[in-house]
Amino acid sequence: MTTNSNPFNVIGQLAALRRYARSLVRNPDEAEDLVHDALVRALERRSSFRSGGSMRNWLMSILHNTHIDRLRRDRAAHRRHDAVADLADAVAPAGQEHSVRLAQVRDAFLALPEDQREALHLVAIEELSYQEAADVLNIPVGTLMSRVSRARARLRAMEGGEETSAVPHLRIVGGNPDDQP
Repeated sequence: MTTNSNPFNVIGQLAALRRYARSLVRNPDEAEDLVHDALVRALERRSSFRSGGSMRNWLMSILHNTHIDRLRRDRAAHRRHDAVADLADAVAPAGQEHSVRLAQVRDAFLALPEDQREALHLVAIEELSYQEAADVLNIPVGTLMSRVSRARARLRAMEGGEETSAVPHLRIVGGNPDDQP
């Protein structure tokens, strides 16, 4: 739909774009991301739209091309990851003990509370600075540092075989110490 006041009005095409995106990716969340990316491309290239042309067809074409680009990018990334995995296996095949240990570390990391896991991942794995990680999570740097510290302490406790329950031990204040659980 085009209007005289704004010949680049894409709002009227959103429903059709969303339907087409859902049929391409078969996932509502991915479809929304695809529509968003296509609209960003359309806005960046709005000068290439012919004023007498069909806005709907032009946007559908951009949506389709964006989808194809995503598929190609994902396939290329998958091939690269497979090649790296093959190379890693050829260079240093993991022993059984190493595989078990790696699984234990992964399980301990995944057992962390979500906020601690996010913070530790950004700092330790993605190698972001504290400030960058805090910006990504939209939290103060001090909060991020606290979460990373608690996550590391919790992993050390798991490594040492200490109690790692989410609820700290309760201690009865007053009364007979023999009555404590």
